[in-house]
Parts: sequence; C-alpha cells; structure tokens
Amino acid sequence: MKKDLTYLVTVSLVLVACCVFVTSGCSQPVKTLDPAVKGPQLIVNPEVLRLGVAKVMETNIVFSCSGFEPGDSVFINLLDVPVNGKKEDLAIASADVKEDGTFNAPVGKLTKATDFLRAKIGESKKGKPAPVISRPPMPAGTYTAQAVSMLSDKKADCILNVKGPSWIDSLKDWLGVKMGKIIRK
Repeated sequence: MKKDLTYLVTVSLVLVACCVFVTSGCSQPVKTLDPAVKGPQLIVNPEVLRLGVAKVMETNIVFSCSGFEPGDSVFINLLDVPVNGKKEDLAIASADVKEDGTFNAPVGKLTKATDFLRAKIGESKKGKPAPVISRPPMPAGTYTAQAVSMLSDKKADCILNVKGPSWIDSLKDWLGVKMGKIIRK
C-alpha cells in the first residue's frame, strides 16, 4: 500500500512539473503588419519582454514597420526610459527601408545587455562574451517605441511591455551564473 502511494505521488509530481514547464514556455502569437493601414505603422515581436538575463539575451526582439519612403533610414527609440533618476529616449535599433516601404529592425545583443539589462559585456572563464550584472535592469513597465524617419517627418509608435523575470527566468539565471555564462558582481 505504501509503495503504491509513493509511486502515485511521484508520478503526479512529475506530471505537474511537466505541465508547468510546457505552459511556462508558451509564447504569444507573432504580430503582423496590417495591410489596411495606409500611413506609417510599427509593431514589435514579442510584445512582452521578461527581464531575466538569459531570457533577454536569447529573445529575438524585432521591430517591423511599413509606410516609410524606400531608401530611407529609420531609427527605433524607446521613449521615457528611467535612467539615473531622469527619463531618457534610448536608440535601440535602426534599419534601411526596403523598396516596398517596409523594414525589420532587430535589437542587437549589445543593446539588450546595456539598455535593457543595464549590464556590461565581459569575458567568461571560457573566454566567451558574457553579461556582467552589477546593477538592476530597466524598470518593468509599459514603454512606447517610436520609429523616426531620417528623410521625412514620418513617425510610428507601438507599445513594448517589459515585465520582471518569472521564476523560470530566475532559475535560468541562477544556472547561468553557476555555469559561468552570466557574471554577477
């Protein structure tokens, strides 16, 4: 009887753990540009960013835009981000507009480390680049991203939701520190 109960409890815990890991890894559907919009429009994928170190560094953040002039250069700014007690606009991506008036602007690893995580890039014990965490990341909140044209006065906005790390993200970061892929100071 006791052996059966132990087996049942073990199987139940394994199933619950599997369900938690599967559902916590689910992402939101990819957002796409609306072809019915005639003027400039901007979207970001993913719309929600969690501030775990490993999560931010592995997430492919891409701003997509349409409605700009072909051959134009466009910069993506994150508006009113608290930095050292003041609100600043951070340039986080840029791209050249294609012939169809669209572009995709990915956020680079250095920008993710320095602007989102407020970290530096150092060298791990294995000689590979690693984020050096010595202060808290940007505050969680809702931020406006704005695409600004260099050749015209066209602009487009979208929202990027930044949330604190989940417990899975914290676990990944703890493992990253133990493995030497994240440096905490």
